[in-house]
Order: sequence, then C-alpha cells, then structure tokens
Amino acid sequence: MRTFGKICNLKNIRHIIFDLGGVLLNIDYQRTQKAFYELGLTDFETHYTQMTQTGLFDDFETGRIGTDAFVATLRELLPQTCTETAIINAWNAMLLDMPLRRLQLLQQLQIHYQTILLSNTNELHEKAFNQILKSQCGFNSFGVFFDKVYFSHRLGLRKPDKAIFELVLQQNQLDPEHTLYLDDSPQHIDSARQLGIQCILMQPGMTIEQDVFRPKN
Repeated sequence: MRTFGKICNLKNIRHIIFDLGGVLLNIDYQRTQKAFYELGLTDFETHYTQMTQTGLFDDFETGRIGTDAFVATLRELLPQTCTETAIINAWNAMLLDMPLRRLQLLQQLQIHYQTILLSNTNELHEKAFNQILKSQCGFNSFGVFFDKVYFSHRLGLRKPDKAIFELVLQQNQLDPEHTLYLDDSPQHIDSARQLGIQCILMQPGMTIEQDVFRPKN
C-alpha cells in the first residue's frame, strides 16, 4: 500500500469519507454573500452562512423543496426586478474550482481505500459543480472518483444530523474506528466524532494534497 504523510494516523484507516465543498471543491461563501448584497439582499448572512442557515436552506438541502420554490422564496426578499437567473448565479457564486491534482489524488486513494463522498448540497449546486467537473476533466459526475456518493438533498438528511453518518456507516458496513472523515465545518466533525469516526477538520488554507495525503519521500 502506498504510504502517505499525514496529520493523523492513517495506519488503521480502511475507509475515507470526504465532504465536498471546502475539502475537494474550492468554495468562497463571501462571493455568494456579496452577490446577493449587490442584488439588494443586504442581510444575506442572517439567512445563510457556513455555520448556520434558516429553514429555507435546510429544506432545499434535504429535498423538501425544489429549485422553483427555493428561487421564488428568495425573490420575495429581493427587488421585483431581480430575475431567476440572477438569483441562481448569485447562489452558485460560491462554487469555484476543483484542482486537477486533487482529482488525481482521489483516484490514487481509491486504489487503497474505500472512498465515499458525503455532502450537504442541493439541486442547483449539484448541477453547477458537475458542470465545473465536466469542464475541468471531462467527467459528468463525481461517481467515477468514489465507491459511493451521498448528497443530502437526495437522502432527505443533512449534516450535522448524526442520522446521515449512521446511514453511511450502516449501508457500507464501515467500522467507525477504521473510518476517516474530512470536513471543513466543526459542527459536522463533532457529530462524526460522537459516533467514533476518526476525523480531520480542514482549517482555512489546508488542502488534502498538501496537508493530509502528501506521499512520503
């Protein structure tokens, strides 16, 4: 098995669960906040941040409402001249890029570990980040890089609810002691740790290719 340098003991790890945004896909929440501010929603951060969000965003991320209802609700908070396209573009503004080196690393890790993607996301973001992936490497979805992919809006569950972690553990017969989870949100890490999962909190500036899975010389 290939040996990686790391900030935790990977010796007994057999399964790796990845968050998407902020771990694999580069994101910038401030870009979306700025975009909505420019549209006229000057208190967007009271509705949505990395740490907390209102029921509208919870409902969208768990599939209880679809894109039409999500956009229509946001339009009620914005000037009447604001278009659906402008709202969607503002919401997607936080999604940046996926470095090619990171995708190559995922392919290498998949050889040695069972790899799983677990993301809080929604219809609009799934479509947008699949387009980013397509433009960068030609693949239509993240399924090619993981043994299993879980998106909150398809499951009806979202992090930090422990039920979503329990579902992933059960469906894939994972032993938490031998499972590593990477996320950039402390509240999600806390829930996973309560189930005995080994965790790495990705701090600002950290990357999996430089700080976690860099090959040893």
